[in-house]
Amino acid sequence: MTAFKEPQSVADIERGMVLATVEIAAPPERVLEALVRAEDVLRWWGADKAHRTTEWEADVRPGGKWRAAGNMKDGRAYIVEGEFTEVVPAQKLVFTWRSDWDAPNQTRVTYLLEPLSLESQGQGTRLTLRHEGFADRTAMCRNHSTGWERILGWLQGDLQCGVGPVKYFFFKLLPPRPTFMRDMTADELILMQVHGVYWAGKLAEGKIVAFGPVADPAGPWGMGLLRVTDPAEVEGLTSNDPVMLADKGFRYETFSMPRAVHV
Repeated sequence: MTAFKEPQSVADIERGMVLATVEIAAPPERVLEALVRAEDVLRWWGADKAHRTTEWEADVRPGGKWRAAGNMKDGRAYIVEGEFTEVVPAQKLVFTWRSDWDAPNQTRVTYLLEPLSLESQGQGTRLTLRHEGFADRTAMCRNHSTGWERILGWLQGDLQCGVGPVKYFFFKLLPPRPTFMRDMTADELILMQVHGVYWAGKLAEGKIVAFGPVADPAGPWGMGLLRVTDPAEVEGLTSNDPVMLADKGFRYETFSMPRAVHV
């Protein structure tokens, strides 16, 4: 269903550190939001056969406090808390980590978020996690490595929910008259230039693979190849084209491609 890699985590025993990474089908801004916003955290952080977070508070700023509480799979309560030490929107988050199962020790967690563009899914994020400060507590380091791999899997699954396979659509933009390319007015020429800027922006976003005029002997028309994960996006993309908003007689015809072969 997806080309995004599943989470991987390793325990660097010699350095007392956990290193983990995961690719997520959402932009960095959304991933960071899911990591710190209560309504997100309480939804995805936990599973019935593991543990589940039931309380979450976070004042996301340097010096701000955070606190999580929940229950282990056997019903035992737990508390984890700390303080944010570095906050770079959509790029980096660093905070201290104090858990009741590792008291009185304090460790440090760093999230690094890197924009990721995959051909088959559009924009995503590579999240790299570093949890350091375990010193010679080998078993605790290994346990956290296993735990983080599970947790990042929950996050990936939550943000991946609703993101289906990429679908391709071919569209035709039909002009108001067959002679349009030969006799367009000055105002129509400006409108077509704005139309080109609109689709160039969608090309940069990865929503469209190619677009341009077609020299059909029966009368020229415009074409485009859309790449979306939700077919409902097609209507929004075409209806918001400036030529459609101007209501000058243009119309779109769109066709779903059951299969697309591409490089």
